[in-house]
Amino acid sequence: MSPTTRQPSPIPQPFLHDLVTCVSAPTVVLSGQDGQVRSGSVEGAFRHDRRIVSRLVVDVDGHEPVGLGHGYTPGGGIRFVSVVRHLGDPTADPTVRLERTRHARADGFEERLELVNASRQPVTARVRLRVAVDLAAMDAVKHGETTAALSPRPPDGATVTWEDPRTRVTLRAGADPVVAAGDGDPGATVTWRVDVPARARWTADVTVTAVDRDPEAVGVFAAAGDAPAPEVTVTGPVGLAPLVARSMADLSALRLTDPQHPGDAFAAAGSPWFLTLFGRDSLWTARFALPLGTSLARGTLRTLARRQGTRHDPVTGEAPGKIPHEVRTSPQRASGGHSVYFGTVDATALWVCLLHDAWRWGMPEPDVVGLLEPLRAALRWLVEDADGDGDGFLEYLNRADTGLANQGWKDSGDAIQFSDGTIASPPIALCEAQAYAYQAATGGADLLEAFGQPGADRLREWAARLRERFRDAFWVEDARGRFPAIALEGAKRPVDVATSNVGHLLGTGLLTTAEAAAIAARLAEPDLDCGYGLRTLTADAVGFNPLGYHVGTVWPHDTAIAVGGLVREGLPQAAESLASGVLRAAPTFDYRLPELYAGMDATGGQPPVAYPAACRPQAWSAAAVVALLQAALGLHADVPAGVLSVRPCFPSWFPLRVTGLRVAGHPLSVSVDADGTTRVETTAPVEVRVAGPAADLPRPRSAQTAPAGAGVPGAGGGTGVG
Repeated sequence: MSPTTRQPSPIPQPFLHDLVTCVSAPTVVLSGQDGQVRSGSVEGAFRHDRRIVSRLVVDVDGHEPVGLGHGYTPGGGIRFVSVVRHLGDPTADPTVRLERTRHARADGFEERLELVNASRQPVTARVRLRVAVDLAAMDAVKHGETTAALSPRPPDGATVTWEDPRTRVTLRAGADPVVAAGDGDPGATVTWRVDVPARARWTADVTVTAVDRDPEAVGVFAAAGDAPAPEVTVTGPVGLAPLVARSMADLSALRLTDPQHPGDAFAAAGSPWFLTLFGRDSLWTARFALPLGTSLARGTLRTLARRQGTRHDPVTGEAPGKIPHEVRTSPQRASGGHSVYFGTVDATALWVCLLHDAWRWGMPEPDVVGLLEPLRAALRWLVEDADGDGDGFLEYLNRADTGLANQGWKDSGDAIQFSDGTIASPPIALCEAQAYAYQAATGGADLLEAFGQPGADRLREWAARLRERFRDAFWVEDARGRFPAIALEGAKRPVDVATSNVGHLLGTGLLTTAEAAAIAARLAEPDLDCGYGLRTLTADAVGFNPLGYHVGTVWPHDTAIAVGGLVREGLPQAAESLASGVLRAAPTFDYRLPELYAGMDATGGQPPVAYPAACRPQAWSAAAVVALLQAALGLHADVPAGVLSVRPCFPSWFPLRVTGLRVAGHPLSVSVDADGTTRVETTAPVEVRVAGPAADLPRPRSAQTAPAGAGVPGAGGGTGVG
């Protein structure tokens, strides 16, 4: 390259890692570390894919306070503490501070301003709040585009309003301020003249609400009421308790419902870009959360079933029986500009898997029966439509000029690449999509059989053929061992690179015992297990980048899937290492696990590092913590067969006690002493089996062993001691 030749610039994207997030779906507020929301950046308050506030800046006598820190408050709020350096006693120590406590709400947010005077003398000050609203589309903000601020209507006392044809935003301020708009600024100012005695404080409350002027618009989901966070308590290794507490609060804050069916809650995918219904994300979240109860699974299944495909549309990817990828208020460029988009190869199989697992965990029979027709439609798509070229594998090929080129969970453009860095050509048959399909077919067969529906034998035969085809086509080898390729590309060549995707095959039934052991050994190698979890791509690959979205980072949900599969296969050692790596990384992120983080080398002394554009909180990252607990305890429920198996298998986590879990609607607590002695308490109508060695856990059906508890009658409630 000549000295004058310029390489293309990196594609800019908003960085989020140093912002503070306050969320209660469908609202999220992003601010600086000091609580200020500044114009001209990604900061702001967002609701239903629009930015309802683009500036929220406080100053005192024209000086912005200096931020010192922030922290979570009870009820999901955030308190910011700053100092006002020009006021107070004439000492080196600050004696006047501004405290801001922010709570997101379903219809907006509220904020309390407190000027705290710890000095020996009264202070007089002008506190000013500058506010702007641009109602920018979320997609425009994400792509770095600028939207002009709107001019407010003339203030009405302490109230000021902004609106356009879709949304109305109203700010109301307490404590008798002066509210002004105009004067060359499209925003508004709220000003208080305050006198604060010594050792006293002044307080004012500000509330911002947003109203959708078309509440029936596609994707306008509602908050799922004021349901408290699951009351899960944990005693175990250092860091586990705060990680669980933060994750439970985040799962509660991300819950949404369909306004037409308010009893059906699901988890919005994550903040800030994905506070809506996502097929894959919402399904994995509900699946991870099954040990907390089946209500989230029921709501997720129903909400997606109501949007199940009914026709063939190559532009949106819709097909009869197919489960959608995402549902939006405003069309997004990433999904081809469609409000409802079906560009996913795996959500349909995952829907079936969730229904099967929820049934095993005790979802009431009428709820299962009500979903049998969508189940049959999903299974028809799986065995009839998902194989576009007739080679016997599920594959995707984006037939539109817009939308996602890659339609598995690794959906970035460079996600599917060979070991030499060459990008694979479509159509793509992902390894994990075949595993999900196998598990969906066998689990779907179990459901059809249990509820007297035809077709179970055909599904099992289809799954058996898929299993054999997979074994013949996918397995490859590198210098570290054998493993399945991430995919078959258009010419049916295996994409020969070791990735985290192979962890998704474990525990699905697709593998033999020997194959599972080979994958476990490969995942345990240091090129994949980096000490903070499972890297998405081997560090040996040409395309490896520890800050590459799908080519070297660690995703907590991805690690949790592998951990759970390893335990189900009776291979807990590799699982324990990966799970402990996530626990090791958690303090760096204040125990709020992000969507992903850098795949740095813990054994080499490198600290955990943020992926700067990661969403946080992210539903499947928060729920992954439940999956790690389930794996550590070796929990396996088969309520229809009347059995709950428990086999704690992470010795470095002992002693471990978990309360607040549920099975078949009943409380469940598990205690594990340092020596592994286990006590289980539940009133559920199941026989509790405290297993011996890890290998005694029920293996997937492919290993030619019966499912857990087959033929065992329900034993009422009880306590198991091992």
